[in-house]
Amino acid sequence: MPTKISRREMAAALTAAAALPAPEARPNILLMLSDDHSVPFLGAYGDPVIRTPNLDRFAREGLRCDQAFQAAPQCVPSRAALMTGRSPAAARIARFNSPLPPDVVTLPELLRASGYFTGICRRVFHLDGPAKPGPLMQAVFDQHGMVTFDQRVDYLDRGSPRNQTVTRLNEFFDKRPPAKPFFLWVSFNDPHHPWDRNAIAEPHDPAKLVLPPYLPDLPGVRQDLARYCDEVARLDEEFQWVLDALDRRGVAGNTIVVFMGDNGLAFPHGKGSLYDPGLNVPLLVRWPGKVKPGSSTRELVSGEDLTPTLLEAAGLAAPKEMSGRSFLKLLRGEKYEGRQYVFAQRGQHGNSTFDQNTTANGFDLSRCARSKRYKLIYNCTPYQIYAPVDSANDPSWRQIVAAHQAGTLAPEFARAYFTHPRPIFELFDLANDPAELTNLAGRPEYAAVEQELKAALCEKMIFDYDFLPLPLRV
Repeated sequence: MPTKISRREMAAALTAAAALPAPEARPNILLMLSDDHSVPFLGAYGDPVIRTPNLDRFAREGLRCDQAFQAAPQCVPSRAALMTGRSPAAARIARFNSPLPPDVVTLPELLRASGYFTGICRRVFHLDGPAKPGPLMQAVFDQHGMVTFDQRVDYLDRGSPRNQTVTRLNEFFDKRPPAKPFFLWVSFNDPHHPWDRNAIAEPHDPAKLVLPPYLPDLPGVRQDLARYCDEVARLDEEFQWVLDALDRRGVAGNTIVVFMGDNGLAFPHGKGSLYDPGLNVPLLVRWPGKVKPGSSTRELVSGEDLTPTLLEAAGLAAPKEMSGRSFLKLLRGEKYEGRQYVFAQRGQHGNSTFDQNTTANGFDLSRCARSKRYKLIYNCTPYQIYAPVDSANDPSWRQIVAAHQAGTLAPEFARAYFTHPRPIFELFDLANDPAELTNLAGRPEYAAVEQELKAALCEKMIFDYDFLPLPLRV
């Protein structure tokens, strides 16, 4: 049984993050995360139907990143990467219900050590284990001091409903010493499954939606997607409440505001999968006087990059163990050498155990490497039967299954969702197949691309001490 971890390692890591020459006025930092939010489900990303006026206006005030990818298609590991600048494997988040290890240093701690007032509020932030652990898990947490975020930040709200958003914001700002810059992480519930039937007063019309190419056009798919869009619209309203709080406090002018999705939408090909809809999320950044209004970029950005970027903006160096890389120069419109690849990983989901009936929505082990044009997915549990995370009992998936059983589902969707066993390697040409429905792995004409991405994935997995077998003999 492991002994209780002291926080001496934490202190050493904080010391190692030596301060760079500080800017004249260090910026405040506000991070807002939507939940299960894929590109393009904002008007600012080209969705012609969805109603998001506040986020669309915000996008015009800063930078829109079109190729931002989380390090995992699930909330716990993706948030671990966002807060640590490391992959979930490197941060030892291999299980969904695991708390972040006490010795893994986070963004708010590094900022706090340099004089920031830090806080987390609204929806549960997912990095202290389950909100309601069972008695055995709670006993282990207590014995070994594994629930740690009350020590990592100055203000911690472990989860409040939407109608308390403004109250929590006011509590944070009332506690903040006026002379201190602040870091605040606000998480939203929307548009997380289940999707409410009465989320907004004027629901989206299913018939008017433009379906993404990775979903078949079935009535249940349209109905579920309309309700998803309703929740995105409701999110848009709450997002503005937070901006209004900044304005009331008079701090908007010196605040970096980041809006990002934590992973993709809970539909087939989305949340829980390593296809783009599971990983490619909205990322909008406003920083008055620093970020050009109305700008956009197609440079690859990883969720691992957020912490190094915000540390540099605050005048701090990222600890050497962080694999993320700062994109501060990209924000400022300066010359920037972009990423060649982004990486992501899939692991266990939810709090269920494993048995002979467990499907891929509950347990799956896979990794991916993505360049601007190509993606390689490496499936280490190919015999897990596919089912979408969260929405397997909704009309969309039930109708897809029924169409497959009736032989009426289009072949590309049948291959994507019902091939068994699934291929160990999948390779996609994203320029010609953005829906990721045609697997090119094993084709001789793509052998060099496949080898390149396998080698890049090997390097990443070795650096991260990943526990899975490597995709190549090296």
